[in-house]
Amino acid sequence: MNRRKPIYFRNSLDLRDKVQVKVLRRRLKLTDEQFFAYGWRIPFLASGVLVLVGLYVRLTITETPVFRDALNREERVKVPMLTVFRDHPRTLLVGTMVSLATFVLFYLMTVFALSWGTTALGYSRGKFLIMQLFSIMFFAIGIPISAVMAERGRRSTLLWVTLAICAFGLVMAPMFRGGTTGAVAMMVVGLSLMGLTYGPLGTVLSELFPTAVRYTGSSLTFNFAGIFGASLAPYIATWLAKNFGLQYVGYYLSASAVLTLIGLLAARETKDTAL
Repeated sequence: MNRRKPIYFRNSLDLRDKVQVKVLRRRLKLTDEQFFAYGWRIPFLASGVLVLVGLYVRLTITETPVFRDALNREERVKVPMLTVFRDHPRTLLVGTMVSLATFVLFYLMTVFALSWGTTALGYSRGKFLIMQLFSIMFFAIGIPISAVMAERGRRSTLLWVTLAICAFGLVMAPMFRGGTTGAVAMMVVGLSLMGLTYGPLGTVLSELFPTAVRYTGSSLTFNFAGIFGASLAPYIATWLAKNFGLQYVGYYLSASAVLTLIGLLAARETKDTAL
């Protein structure tokens, strides 16, 4: 059995970790050797205090009525993961596709952009990290905005944001090559879209699954999208850029958005569904 968790709170913690790594490096003025040797561990150790905050939230959050009703009806499943694979394979696939563009976009705007910017485009690592720090603020701004928008319709919000991501992929390369102003504009647009798609995502995924396997189902879709989107994106993008040109990285992003659009069209709107 699974609880419904505070999705937007979790998303804000994920963003906090990513920004904290960049801020720490700038404040301590670590060299590349120092940062890769030990500096990267410091923010993760320091963020351990937020485990207590998360524990407090987890212990004080109340059960939803549908969860309590499911317990009263003895609908608890013994192996939720097996139940998801056996009884909800289509929903698992749809949820993974819905999440795909989100992960590809983020890792192109962070990992790939930093790598390509500091090698092929000749930016210093320090300067490019400052550019990313500025741009990632728009990611943070986009999350609460999309949360409000999603209350009017989760699926419709993600549909138009994904269409925007698809269009952004077609202009990403010329923006990235447009000097400092163009590169910053590219990351501002990309990370703004990231915030707008990331905000509602956790809620959308959890609402696709029935109460008995809701958390397991949403976790599986989120992590499968991370495997096929996040983990592969920097490598695929680098290979495409080196062998075919930077514009093909944008086409790759647009293609992932098309897959997400297909997933969204196959999903149902859950805004008014009694869970």
